[in-house]
Amino acid sequence: MSIDPSSWTPVAELGYEQARDELVEVVGALEQGGLDLDTSLKLWERGEALATRCEEHLDGARERIEAVLNPDDEE
Repeated sequence: MSIDPSSWTPVAELGYEQARDELVEVVGALEQGGLDLDTSLKLWERGEALATRCEEHLDGARERIEAVLNPDDEE
């Protein structure tokens, strides 16, 4: 993952695994430290967006599973 925001793929275009893997990288970079405040804030914002994207994917998967397990609930 690049620290340069101009090279980042838009979060909305990321699949679950891509968002999760990038989130792990963001957390690692923040935990390692040594970044200036502006870079740290940009990474934190990116991490928040990635976490939200992961939740969206998981919510969608949960809904699909529930729809299969409880087909009568759709009526």
